[in-house]
Amino acid sequence: AVVSTQSTGAWACFDEFNRIELEVLSVVAQQILSIQRAITMKQKRFLFEGTELTLDASCAIFITMNPGYAGRSELPDNLKVLFRTVAMMVPDSALIPLL
Repeated sequence: AVVSTQSTGAWACFDEFNRIELEVLSVVAQQILSIQRAITMKQKRFLFEGTELTLDASCAIFITMNPGYAGRSELPDNLKVLFRTVAMMVPDSALIPLL
C-alpha cells in the first residue's frame, strides 16, 4: 500500500498502526522516510528499495493509534518523527450547547 500511494497521489490511512510488530514498523518507517525525502526534494522520480518509481507529491500517509490497549506497542522514535500528533476525544455534549 505504501508503494502505490506515492505514484498515484493517493492518501492512505493505516488504522490501528501500533498493533503492527516492531520489526515491521521499522521497515515501514524507512519506506515512509524515503517517500517524504523525495517529496521534500521535489523529485519526480526517486529510488525506492532499489526500484526507480514516479512520485506524485500530493500523496499522503496517515496512521491511527489507540495507545494503552492490550496488544498495542509504542512507536519507535524513528517512526514517531514522521507523523504529526493529533489527539481526539469524545465531546462533552452537555457543555457544547452552553457555548
